[in-house]
Amino acid sequence: MSNIHFFSEDTRFQLRQKTAVRHWITSSAQAEGFEIGEISIVFCSDDYLLEINKQYLNHDTFTDIVTFDNSEQQGLLLGDIFISIDRIRENARTFGVRTGDELHRVMIHGILHLCGYGDKGKHEKALMTEKEDFYLARRGF
Repeated sequence: MSNIHFFSEDTRFQLRQKTAVRHWITSSAQAEGFEIGEISIVFCSDDYLLEINKQYLNHDTFTDIVTFDNSEQQGLLLGDIFISIDRIRENARTFGVRTGDELHRVMIHGILHLCGYGDKGKHEKALMTEKEDFYLARRGF
């Protein structure tokens, strides 16, 4: 049984290729020196994620992802990742990429946050994008 769980809240979206995605996330985390403890990835609407953003982060803006790191043990990833399917679809249109590719980019972005990567400064953002591109290229599906 995998320790990566997928849920949908306030959206009809259902992830395809769950087994392949779990394997990809697990191998990406392992390449960063981490094991998967327990990760929940929740696909939701803009409004649902906006409420989380307001309640927990005091941000009154739409976003594509919010990641909560619940890790307590070195090298073991535990967390909750909330992803707005509305934002993913809009960003895919804006950037001219496939919705599935944008979704996978945001998913690995959340995993990289759990691995300790940030995205606040110019150098952090550049490294995050480099890591996203690297792991996206290794998907194999």
